[in-house]
Amino acid sequence: MDQAGVLREMTRKGMPPIIERKRYNGNTRVIAVTSGKGGVGKTNITANFAYIFSKMGKRILLLDADTGLANIDVILGITPKYNLHHVLNGEKALSEAVVEGPGGVKILPASSGVPGMAELSKGQKFTLLEEIDGLDEDFDFMLIDTAAGITDNVMYFNMAAREIIVVVSPEPTSLTDAYALIKMLYQNYKARCFMVLVNMVKDSNEAIEVYTRLSNATNHFLDLPIEYLGYIPHDQNVSKAVRKQRLLAEIFSDSKASKSMSKIIEKLCMKQPKDYDNGTIKFFGRSL
Repeated sequence: MDQAGVLREMTRKGMPPIIERKRYNGNTRVIAVTSGKGGVGKTNITANFAYIFSKMGKRILLLDADTGLANIDVILGITPKYNLHHVLNGEKALSEAVVEGPGGVKILPASSGVPGMAELSKGQKFTLLEEIDGLDEDFDFMLIDTAAGITDNVMYFNMAAREIIVVVSPEPTSLTDAYALIKMLYQNYKARCFMVLVNMVKDSNEAIEVYTRLSNATNHFLDLPIEYLGYIPHDQNVSKAVRKQRLLAEIFSDSKASKSMSKIIEKLCMKQPKDYDNGTIKFFGRSL
């Protein structure tokens, strides 16, 4: 029986997993792009980030972590033969489910409407960690497009990453839900490094205003500073690209939103991620 099979059997019997340190691929930065509320453009941003990274010569793995309602394949107009469901069900190895997208981005698609995938079991989470850690190919970045909200799946994928980008919009509900997400990750899972990306704003002034409102709340109620990553302006070309099932950065590279995303990518490349260990297991970090 392989390691994933052993883990599934141990989980079935209620036995605690044995955790061993394995090599950490220090060249792979794992970034979760998340949000408290849906409709803030998170998936579109993640896919475009992956493409821009790849055009810079970076090797990218893009994981659609909305395991119950896949979206990455839809916005890219691709129809993968296999997806995350086949991997976690033991039917296919992860390498068989990975497909190549625009710019050479490697994509691990999720399933949609499959019972039992909306909330992964402990065994499925262990299997995914093992499969990703066992990939032969080295990546510079792994981008995780999480689902929106504060479900167990969202917590899992955020904590399996080493960096967290929280996407917000000017809507009051977006700010309220983003605060709830940060609060839960901080208080329940000891996450303490958050980068805030403000989307769909008129200009930098509105973006700073939105960030300041969220930052004031986390500072006052949680005593937690959060970092301003940047903003993406409202751009009509975004909806045009979505309707075409193409990436904005691919077909409207000179658009305002595309240029803003490129600046954010440059900033991310220059950043030195803070190294902290909150006791959780990370992708490309430990093997079970």
